[in-house]
Amino acid sequence: MHCRQAILKDIPQLQEIRNAVKENSLSDPGLVTTGDYELYLTQKGKGWVLESAGQILGFAIVDVQDNNIWALFVRPGFEGKGVGKELHQQMMDWYFSETRKKVWLSTSPGTRAAAFYKQAGWQQNGLYGKGELKFEMSYEQWLNNRL
Repeated sequence: MHCRQAILKDIPQLQEIRNAVKENSLSDPGLVTTGDYELYLTQKGKGWVLESAGQILGFAIVDVQDNNIWALFVRPGFEGKGVGKELHQQMMDWYFSETRKKVWLSTSPGTRAAAFYKQAGWQQNGLYGKGELKFEMSYEQWLNNRL
């Protein structure tokens, strides 16, 4: 497996993964467009992919302007194999090399993602949107809880 920065030509595979996940799925796949990916990868932040033999196994995108984890998704069938952990590490290391501002994310309650973030040291801080859990992490927490 190889981790690298996400590029625009990766977007079709990123969309495929995002639309294939069983948890935190989109009610309407059209809600996240190619333009959204382009914006986050080129203007708002940065993304990473973990690939093997040309197939992207997972991806992560962080928005450094709004201090938000925009995406961290693993291709179905590759969960529990360290893909999310590696992507999280790369993303968080880069984020805190760019800023010391607290970063946040939201995810559905009772999901593997919620358990993953708790294990990684994220602190739940209320709810976001329509019943999602809101998590936050400071620079100091990242240093203390780095996976």
